[in-house]
Amino acid sequence: MTRAAKPRTARRAAASVIAAGLLGAGVAMLLAPALRAQSAASGQALAFDRAKGNCLACHTMKGGDVPSNVGPELADMKLRFPDRSTLYAIIDDEEKRNPETVMPPFGKNLILTRQEINAIIDFLYTL
Repeated sequence: MTRAAKPRTARRAAASVIAAGLLGAGVAMLLAPALRAQSAASGQALAFDRAKGNCLACHTMKGGDVPSNVGPELADMKLRFPDRSTLYAIIDDEEKRNPETVMPPFGKNLILTRQEINAIIDFLYTL
């Protein structure tokens, strides 16, 4: 292989890697809404599950069967919490932000996993 051929081969290899990355990113972008919808469905099940999230014990929300007024109504969540990490922190351990809260620290107390908290947030963002 000549000196001139080596840089061309390297450029082609780099172009192939970049193309594969872009293709992968495109596929991920196409699948993201479906994965979020699946996660939101799982999050709703967790939020309504009395043994796990049990959000309905304190919050009124669309689809819930028992209205409650202990905590704020869970509506317009994406508008109220555009920064997902803020909502995650509240569910994970609201005591850090508000030591007087009655909300259980679901993550800190290992009631919910990180994946479960994120699924609940995916559901809350549909409200």
